[in-house]
Amino acid sequence: MSTTVVLGAQWGDEGKGKVTDFFASTADYVVRFQGGNNAGHTIVVGENKIALSLTPSGVLYPNCTPVIGSGCVVDIGFLKQELEMLNEKNINTDKLVISANAHVVMPYHKLLDELIEESLGENKIGTTKKGIGPCYADKIQRKGIRIQDLLDETNFEIKVRKNIEDVNLTLTKIYDHSPLVVDDILDEFSTYKDIVTNHVADASLLIANAIKNKKTILFEGAQGTLLDIDHGTYPFVTSSNTSSGNAAIGSGVGPKNIDRIVGVTKAYISRVGSGPFLTEQKNEIGDFLIEKGAEFGVVTGRRRRCGWLDLISLKYSVRVNSLTELFITKLDVLSGLEELKLCVGYKDNDEVITDYPFNQNVLNSAEPVYETFDGWTDDISTVKSFEDLPNNAQSYIKAIEAFIEVPITFISVGPERTENIII
Repeated sequence: MSTTVVLGAQWGDEGKGKVTDFFASTADYVVRFQGGNNAGHTIVVGENKIALSLTPSGVLYPNCTPVIGSGCVVDIGFLKQELEMLNEKNINTDKLVISANAHVVMPYHKLLDELIEESLGENKIGTTKKGIGPCYADKIQRKGIRIQDLLDETNFEIKVRKNIEDVNLTLTKIYDHSPLVVDDILDEFSTYKDIVTNHVADASLLIANAIKNKKTILFEGAQGTLLDIDHGTYPFVTSSNTSSGNAAIGSGVGPKNIDRIVGVTKAYISRVGSGPFLTEQKNEIGDFLIEKGAEFGVVTGRRRRCGWLDLISLKYSVRVNSLTELFITKLDVLSGLEELKLCVGYKDNDEVITDYPFNQNVLNSAEPVYETFDGWTDDISTVKSFEDLPNNAQSYIKAIEAFIEVPITFISVGPERTENIII
C-alpha cells in the first residue's frame, strides 16, 4: 500500500498538475479532497494541453479511479462540460466517483460571489467568482445542498425553495438585484440527474476498502498552503483548508493512513489576485518570469504576479504540512537570468525575522532579505540527472534544500511529462 498527498507549498499554480500526473500514472485512486473549479492545472501530453479544474488528474489513466471527495464543492454544470471535453478527447470518464457528501455549488452561490466581490471595491479579495466561498459558507451554516440531496427530487426541491427564499431577500434588500426564479434552477438541475446517479458513491468507504486492499492512493490538493483559510495570508485566501491535514478530513480517511506528503513549489513564486507578496518583482525580472513561465491563470486567464522564491514562507509550508519531501517545478524558467535571489529573512523595524510571522501585518511592512546566486544560460530541458545540471543551478537547489531542511527529490526542467530529474 502507498498513500501520498500532493499539495502546493505556495499560493497555488506551483505545477501540481504535472506532479499529480507523475504519481497518477501508477496510482489506483486519485482523490481530490478540497476546493472546486476555482482551481486549475494543465497537463502537457505531447502537443496536447489538457486543462482540468474539477476532475482529478487520475482520469487520464484507464486503470485509475478518480474521486471527488467530501471536502470538495461541485459545480455540476461545469463538471458536465469538463467530462464532455474529456470524452471528446477519447478519455473515458466512466470510473469517476463523486462523494455523496460533497456540497453542490448552486447558481445563487456564483451570483452572490460576484456581488460580494464587487461590493468590496478596492478591498476585493480577488475571488474567481465561481461561487466557492458562498457554497462553503452555506455548508458551515448547515443549509448547504449535498450531492446526495440530488437523488431525492422532493427533498431537493424543498431545500432549494427555502434557500432561494433567503437568497432573494439578500439580493433585493442588500444588492438591489432582481430575485431568482426557483423553477428555472429546478429545471436546470433536472438535466443533471444522470451525472449524479452514474457517479455518486460513499467515497469514504471506497477509499477505506482501497487502503484495506493495499491499493496505491494519491490525494490531490488544489490551490496552495498560503491560501489555506486558517494558515494562509488571511483574508486573501481561498475558502477551504489547502494544507495536508485536510487530505484526511476531505476524503474521509484517518490521518494515520497517510504515508507520504509531497509539497510542490516553483523555483520562484507567483500569486494571483490581491494580498501581500514581499518578494514580488514589479520590473523586468517579473516580466521575464511571467512571459517565460507562461504565468497566466488556467481558470481566469489572469496575469500572475511573480517574484523571487521566498524560503521563509516555504519553510512555513514544510512545518504546517509536515512535508516529507519537496518537488521543484519550472527550474528551466530561470535559465537566462544573470543573477538569482532567495529570500532568507524578513526585515521589520531593524529586526530580521527568519520564521514566518504570526502577525501578518508584518507581511505588509517588512522588507525581504536576500541571498544572491549566479545564474546560468544553459538549456536544461534535456537534463536527466542532478549532476548534469549547471553548477550554478546545483548550488541554487542545494541552498533551498539546506534552508528548509527537507529533501528535494524531483525537479521539473520543462513542461512535458518526461522533462524531469528524479533524485
